Amino acid sequence: MYPLRIILAYLGWALLWIAVQTVLLWSVEVPLETAIMDAFMMNALLVSGGYAMGTGLRFYQPSVKQGAFLLGWSLGLAGIIMLLFNFITGKVFSGDAAYLAFVDATLPVRMIFGWLIILLMLLLNWMWFYIRERQQDEGRKATAEKMAREAELHSLRQQLQPHFLFNSLNSISALVGARPEQARKMIQQLSDFLRGTLRKDDQQQVSLADELQHLELYLEIEKVRFGHRLQTAIEVQNETMNMRLPALLLQPVVENAIKFGLYDTIGDTVIRVKATAQDHHLQLQIQNPYDPATARPQLGTGFGLSSVQRRLYLLYARHDLLQTQQEENQFITSIKIPQKR
Repeated sequence: MYPLRIILAYLGWALLWIAVQTVLLWSVEVPLETAIMDAFMMNALLVSGGYAMGTGLRFYQPSVKQGAFLLGWSLGLAGIIMLLFNFITGKVFSGDAAYLAFVDATLPVRMIFGWLIILLMLLLNWMWFYIRERQQDEGRKATAEKMAREAELHSLRQQLQPHFLFNSLNSISALVGARPEQARKMIQQLSDFLRGTLRKDDQQQVSLADELQHLELYLEIEKVRFGHRLQTAIEVQNETMNMRLPALLLQPVVENAIKFGLYDTIGDTVIRVKATAQDHHLQLQIQNPYDPATARPQLGTGFGLSSVQRRLYLLYARHDLLQTQQEENQFITSIKIPQKR
């Protein structure tokens, strides 16, 4: 089905040709009323032929290599239109021998003119349906890619949660006998954390303030697990609190820092989280200590960080948003989140 603006343009073009043809016929001394009838009948047949072609092209789209088919189709249709025009004028103007002789004399010119108009309409119709089909294909492709991207984002999150959940349940199990109050507290904290996780989808953008609030639930659970060994220092510029970032982005990065900060060192461990604003980006920095003698800090770029990096690429189509570096005995993960201007 054509849009209304296309139909109106099509009819306007037909009326224009009726006017032009009327003026041309009148200029060669064809009576005005006869010229109007001639132009109207001729262009009505051309419009009908164009509509028939458009209907046919909706169901069959010849390829570019089948150009000869389009030429033959337009030539055959023009011939049919000329035969109909000649038949109709013979009936309508049966008493006007001079006009009928004029029609017979101009029939070859009308045939060429009609063929060119039919060919033009055929090409325009073909281009219209070809472009629309390509747009529909692109739309289906974009939808499929979006669904695949969302599925991958969901899969990445689902792979992260069980690891943390199993660790938490093991810690609760260990606390039940020795410290039941702590076990109950940890169960409540875990429940609150998981409830917050379920409320957020993979592409939802949240403020840094909301993300830090959810991160605090996670850190409270981990502090029950690791006791005094785990300490955190969060430094946030005020202007960053309303900046947006993908939901639940910080937790796997901080979990990665805790894993390789506490496992690779002895004594108390401080995990530092810093947020600043720079060049329309939210700059996040997560820092954890490591002991070079253990030769394990490189493991800190494992699944946790690779999944975050993959998620950032799926959301922003950039590979440079997550960087890691080692300075002395500190492992630093830096994340940039573009902000809408």
